[in-house]
Amino acid sequence: MSFPVWPVAALMGSLVSLCIGTSYAKSLFPVLGAAGTTTLRLVFSTLLLMLFLRPWRRSWNRADLAPLLLYGLPMGLMNLQFYFAIQTIPLGLAVAIEFTGPLAVALWSSRKPIDFVWIALAVLGLGLILPWPGSIQALDPLGMAFALGAGCCWALYIVFGQRVAARYGAMATPMGMLIAAMVVTPFGLYSAGTTMFDTPWLITGLIVALVSSAVPYSLEMYSLKHLPKLTFSVLLSLEPAVGAVAGWLMLSEQLTAQQLAAIALIMTASMGSAFNAKRSP
Repeated sequence: MSFPVWPVAALMGSLVSLCIGTSYAKSLFPVLGAAGTTTLRLVFSTLLLMLFLRPWRRSWNRADLAPLLLYGLPMGLMNLQFYFAIQTIPLGLAVAIEFTGPLAVALWSSRKPIDFVWIALAVLGLGLILPWPGSIQALDPLGMAFALGAGCCWALYIVFGQRVAARYGAMATPMGMLIAAMVVTPFGLYSAGTTMFDTPWLITGLIVALVSSAVPYSLEMYSLKHLPKLTFSVLLSLEPAVGAVAGWLMLSEQLTAQQLAAIALIMTASMGSAFNAKRSP
């Protein structure tokens, strides 16, 4: 059986594009703020998805509102809290902390003894980066709280996303993104005001949406069609490492050996959980 070079390359390209786009977005915070940058990203991502998938071809009614709200609301809050998190903590660490959300969902659905090993590794990883009193390299507590909040929203996004995907298929994504953009926009307007509507920032927001949403989404969809679920999940667990490299190269974010060890532990827990899920119903 030949090695799936192109699907693997597409998924790795997705991770690189996402992290580069997020790093670039972080450089806009001094002007637009985290909320303003999140708003532009989600608004343009919604427009791109709407044009590509054309959800208006499907008939919608009031009964669809509740499940789509449960899907879109966590999506919007996840993006908003993650961008608030990376205002004060390094990108790679924020991604690692956020990964505890999907990891919790995976472990909750599988109650095998080995799962306690992955839980222990994830807890140990978080323990290495907690803002312990007296630590000279402690992370900002509020930034960590936002990253954990983003992880919780990611977990809810997965749970409700599975339900709306089964009900609406691919049409769920643009509709959920529309709700997410509507949730975040008031925060963006409060943070950035009319600056968001200046042409240079609109163009910048479009670039962020393309690099951190449209391109990764397209590449992931290709990979999902050609890779086993296990392979996809394990490779996806590399995102914290890719984020750490992107933050180092693009934002000059330096990580200590202890913080790198924390990322490695959380990545190992995620990969181990993915392997275990292979044997679960």
